[in-house]
Amino acid sequence: MKLLARNRHTVQRLGFSFITLMAVVTVLPIVGTIVFILFKGGSAISLEFLTGFPHDGMRAGGILPAIIGTLYLTIGTAIFSVPLGIAAAIYLAEYAKDNALTRLIRLAIINLAGIPSVVYGLFGLGLFVLFLKFGTSILAASLTLSIMTLPVIISTAEESLRSVPQAFRTVSISLGATRWQTIRRIVLKEALPGILTGVILGLERAAGETAPILFTGAAFFLPRLPGSPFDATMALPYHLFVISTQVPEMPIQIQYGTALVLLVFVLTMNVIATVIRSRARAKRQW
Repeated sequence: MKLLARNRHTVQRLGFSFITLMAVVTVLPIVGTIVFILFKGGSAISLEFLTGFPHDGMRAGGILPAIIGTLYLTIGTAIFSVPLGIAAAIYLAEYAKDNALTRLIRLAIINLAGIPSVVYGLFGLGLFVLFLKFGTSILAASLTLSIMTLPVIISTAEESLRSVPQAFRTVSISLGATRWQTIRRIVLKEALPGILTGVILGLERAAGETAPILFTGAAFFLPRLPGSPFDATMALPYHLFVISTQVPEMPIQIQYGTALVLLVFVLTMNVIATVIRSRARAKRQW
């Protein structure tokens, strides 16, 4: 018995050591990439770089239009995708019957999440830019990015809603609340941390994509900020692609500085979501 217990303890320690090693192997390249970008691009960060317009063939100046454009695209994506995605998740989790049709819909959502972003860009070009005549604009790009992020938001939101214990619904309805009141005041509140995770994952992907906005809304260079949703815009991912591949003699620190700003933009979204999610989890009753 002692030998068996000792062997079991040894296997357990080996298992924990292997898991720890895999975690380190996974995290180290990520940390190394962030440190490398910070080291290479930190020297480019200045007030002029963050608040100015590019000039001298984009080899000097700032990236303010790209920052503002990325912010506009992210907000536009959230406006279109978040309400629709959460509404679809509520229907699938709370109202839809478990039959062949709903299983087919869920399978389609999962498959849509794996489609390359360039395909969404071509779809947005055909539907929003050409057929609906929105032109190359913030509106067309935001709608394209919204379609791309919807599968992630729907899937994570539905799983979060389904994870709320059924007892919460039963007690609420037994006290006289309607089904919608139960969903709105109880279920959504308890599922908020998971829903928020899906929303941020979707918006982060939208903020960092190049292919969809390349076809639908991104501009190589604009001398002014966009004035309406029907204007084209610069964006950090596309700007980084342009200055890295199409501008000769581009200073390397500007390339890495732009990458650093995009990285900080995405990480800031993560931090905000983490704070909100932590507060929501602290108030959760299960």
